Amino acid sequence: MACAVVRDDPPRVVLADDLDVLQRALAVRLVARNDSPHLTDVQREGLQGALLDERWGDAIAAWIEHTGIEIDVYTEPVLTAGDLPSDLVGAELQFAPLFRSS
Repeated sequence: MACAVVRDDPPRVVLADDLDVLQRALAVRLVARNDSPHLTDVQREGLQGALLDERWGDAIAAWIEHTGIEIDVYTEPVLTAGDLPSDLVGAELQFAPLFRSS
C-alpha cells in the first residue's frame, strides 16, 4: 500500500495499491486540477508536458514547487490475518520488549 498526506489546509490523504498508482492519482487529483491564475505559460506547459509524457514524479515535484504544499509519501505492506495469526499473538507478546523483566 502507498499513502500520501498532502499538507494542505485541510490536509488530504490519498491511498493506493502501490507507489505507481499513488503517483498517477496525485497527478490526476492535484496536478491536473491546478487552476491557479498564478501559473506562467512556461509553468503550465511544463506541467502539461510532464503529465502528457506520464512523468508523474516530475509533474508532482513541479506542483509542489509551484504551490509550496508539501506531500509526505509512505509505503507499507498491507497486513493480513496470515501475518498476525491470532493463535500465535500471545506467544509473540511474551517476547516483546514491554514484557521483559527489568
